Formats: sequence, C-alpha cells, structure tokens
Amino acid sequence: MDREACEKIKKRMAELEVLIADTKKRLPAHSPKPPVMLDLLEYEDEYDLLLEKLNLLTAGK
Repeated sequence: MDREACEKIKKRMAELEVLIADTKKRLPAHSPKPPVMLDLLEYEDEYDLLLEKLNLLTAGK
C-alpha cells in the first residue's frame, strides 16, 4: 500500500513540476498578475505538502 501511495505522490509531484514551470513562464518580468501568482503559490504549496508526505512515508520503511 505504501508503494502505491508513494507512486501516486511522485506522479502528482511530476505534474506539479510541469504546472509550476509553465506558470513561471507566464509571469511577466514586471508587475505579475495576482491570479497567476495565486496559481503559482497554490502549486508550490501542494508540492511542498506532497514532498513532506512522501518523506514521511519513505522514512517509515
């Protein structure tokens, strides 16, 4: 079960990495738009939570 959970987390983290990279490309050099910044912050927060969860799962092995 832990292996499946780890794989799901890793898959979502990979998706988030793509979303984060794409969102950063959409940011203008000056005066970033609030909706784009909110998207970026949400993706980064979810990524951080998943990384923490993955670390807890792998530490338990």
